[in-house]
Amino acid sequence: MSPSAQPVIHTASARRIATLALPALVVLAAEPLYVLVDTAVVGHLGPVPLAAVAVGGTVMSVAVWFGTLMAYGTTGRAARRFGAGDRPAAVAEGVQASWLALGLGLLLCLLGLTLAGPLTHALAGNADTADAAAGWLRIAALGAPGLLLAAAGNGWMRGVQDTRRPLGIVLGANVLSAILCPVLVYPLGLGLAGSAIANVVAQSVGGGLFLLSLIRETRRLRPVPSVIVRQVVLGRDLLIRGAAFQVCFLSATAVASRFGVAAVGAHQIALQLWFFAALALDAVAIAAQSLVGAALGAGDADEARDVARRVTIAGGLSAVVFAALVWAGASAIPGWFTSDPAVRDQAAVVWPWFVGMLPFAGVVYALDGVLIGAGDVAYLRTTTVVGALVGFLPLIWLAYAFDWGLAGVWAGLATFTAVRLVATVARWLSARWAVLGATR
Repeated sequence: MSPSAQPVIHTASARRIATLALPALVVLAAEPLYVLVDTAVVGHLGPVPLAAVAVGGTVMSVAVWFGTLMAYGTTGRAARRFGAGDRPAAVAEGVQASWLALGLGLLLCLLGLTLAGPLTHALAGNADTADAAAGWLRIAALGAPGLLLAAAGNGWMRGVQDTRRPLGIVLGANVLSAILCPVLVYPLGLGLAGSAIANVVAQSVGGGLFLLSLIRETRRLRPVPSVIVRQVVLGRDLLIRGAAFQVCFLSATAVASRFGVAAVGAHQIALQLWFFAALALDAVAIAAQSLVGAALGAGDADEARDVARRVTIAGGLSAVVFAALVWAGASAIPGWFTSDPAVRDQAAVVWPWFVGMLPFAGVVYALDGVLIGAGDVAYLRTTTVVGALVGFLPLIWLAYAFDWGLAGVWAGLATFTAVRLVATVARWLSARWAVLGATR
């Protein structure tokens, strides 16, 4: 802490949490909401294009995974420095994270362009789906640098408790793309390629605007390799945790594809709704990351524990409301995305699993935010890997071996959620996560 720096204390009132969470909710929901619009637009092209987006989108989720790593890791580091009263140091974390984001984004773009064919053929259940997915992916990969720059920007802005600027940037970029998608797919006749182009537009515009905001915030923009390396090292636990998620969801898509085009189409609809719910419910977790990090950076463990209690209650209640809405729309919602009767029948198989897990997932996501804000990601890494190895992966591959269909795939996701629920609640109650200081 610099000699003039003073700790920043923010009381974890319901109003303060809402002030941070509500703009974050729109930011978090904007991308998956656009994906849902994209899924609905492509779904009416037929089951093969829908399955292609499921496969190609699953591969692109690797970039989203890196983006989540970038945003969450940067938020925790920036929030502790902001809480200690050193805003320039918090912004400096964003500068180095943006350099890292640009490098990773270009690398992922190159890999997507060169490996699209082999990756989609490995995941898809038939050649038509694989070929269509490869074409979509080669275009969509161009958006990776913008996607990661936007994630880094979100991270440092959340760390300094600014959730309003990300709201305008992300919402504007995704509204533009949501307008472009149906126009490119149908009137202009680009079909599946139009969907990918709309994705690239949203991600590139968003990344550029976040970069412009960073330039306006500070003139100290040169890369510092030692800091970037430190960020990579400090983020290794989030990286491993994210890898466990990616292996799970890639495996789930691969298994669902083996049950036929209708099954993987239904899996895509349900999975995108799950991601939408997860990110929407994660809004209180974003507030937790900012407030917990700031409280611990300022040396206030009681405040950090109060934030944890409040967001856990808020996350659970929000998830119950969301589950009730999804259950009420069980007969109508799948029809928004496809008119194919076989896909809708398969969606009905998934629906009870989807709805039943939501209340428990709301608590898990809230406590994830608490522990990430506290820098306790090593614990999250271990419990996520354990949940994947003993829950998700065994069940979905047993589902394939014994032909349990989508019910078996989603039973694996339910077990994964249950393991994480027990682990995060136990950690929260122990209070071992509340380590004080500007760094951890």
